[in-house]
Amino acid sequence: MFAAIKEQHKGVDVCINNAGLAHPELLLNGKTSGWKNICFGHLQVNVLALSMCAREAYQSMKERNVDDGHIININSQCGHQVFPNADVHFYTCTKYAVTALTEGLRQELRAENTHIRATSISPGFVETEFASRLYRDNSDKAAASLEAKDLVSAITYVLSAPPHVQV
Repeated sequence: MFAAIKEQHKGVDVCINNAGLAHPELLLNGKTSGWKNICFGHLQVNVLALSMCAREAYQSMKERNVDDGHIININSQCGHQVFPNADVHFYTCTKYAVTALTEGLRQELRAENTHIRATSISPGFVETEFASRLYRDNSDKAAASLEAKDLVSAITYVLSAPPHVQV
């Protein structure tokens, strides 16, 4: 993906990591085989893919001497609080990882004396396929409190903040 971006657009100045995967599997009565599948998938998408994209975006910026780029990780409120909703406890652990990875990334960027910023945006349920897939059997649970345009507004705000402001 990043090779194609380099070929077509010369590189990445802004990377918005927006991936999320969740399956309702309970901790008290879930099947080990289901947990293995869920954990592998969740970690692959929510943690590993995000880290790989952040690394590749940073390398692209570094190669081209871009010192004002931005890496934005779309996180979740679940990355800061464990909600009393057993359906999302596995998902929650991966989003806590996103919180830690974003802070780690911010610290590494600072250590490199770069002005590239790292931001984590943590919305609640956004009206996307995510909630309807997670709760395909219960449309009431899938009701979102935010629209995609609300998330776009948050991203626009972050990108338009002055260079000395870390959001």
